[in-house]
Amino acid sequence: MAEAEFSATGVRIGRRLRSLTRGGQVVIQDGRLVLLTSRGREIDSAPVEDVHALTPRFAVRRRTLTRLNGTGYFLTLRKQGTASAGRFLDALRAARERVARR
Repeated sequence: MAEAEFSATGVRIGRRLRSLTRGGQVVIQDGRLVLLTSRGREIDSAPVEDVHALTPRFAVRRRTLTRLNGTGYFLTLRKQGTASAGRFLDALRAARERVARR
C-alpha cells in the first residue's frame, strides 16, 4: 500500500447539523478519499473522481463542504499544522489528475 497523499487528524466531520466526530481523520490514498472516526472506523469513502468538495463563500476558511456517494459532509480542519481546507482541496485535485493519467 502506498503512502497517503494527504492525511489530516483532529478533523470535525458533520452531516447537516449533526457532528459525527470531533477528532476524525481524512485520508487521500490510492485514488480514494476516506473519512474515519476518531477510533479509526470508516464513516464513508469514495474514489476521488466521484468526490465533490468546495469551500462555501462565507464559511470559515478551514471548513469545506464535501459530497461523497451523494451524502454531504462538513469537514472542519484544524487551524494549526499543515492541514487546511486549501491544502485538502489541492490534494484532492492532484489525486484526481493522477488517477486521470492512469
